[in-house]
Amino acid sequence: MSSNLQKLQGHHPVIVRVDDDEHVSYLLDFLLERNGYAVIKANDGREFLDIFEIGLAPDLVLLDIMLPYIDGFELIKKIRNNPFWKNTPILVLSGCESEKDIVHGLDAGANDYITKPFQPMELIARIKRLLGNDHEANQSV
Repeated sequence: MSSNLQKLQGHHPVIVRVDDDEHVSYLLDFLLERNGYAVIKANDGREFLDIFEIGLAPDLVLLDIMLPYIDGFELIKKIRNNPFWKNTPILVLSGCESEKDIVHGLDAGANDYITKPFQPMELIARIKRLLGNDHEANQSV
């Protein structure tokens, strides 16, 4: 995994996608790759921790909240407390749509929060905003 992340980091912005819903994950992977992003896939909190423990931070984390094993709120805390990852933008994409959940995610350290169902063009626009001009990907939404 470590060598894969290192290879990806030189070419395209790298996004770690963490979502346990198979259909949403497939759509996200397709959308992100089509727009020029390299995607590292994690389907639950444990898989994310395997990536996280490598130490090399991606350009962005796209994170669901309701995950098996370790929820997204706990993962946000781990990211923000790690010196290598603490400045990595976190975009929460979750079915947790109550105001309380959104505020909790933002207070925990997420940079942005989108509820499901989501609009693909809006998601890409928010990713581009979080990555800034340093990491422009292909524009083919």
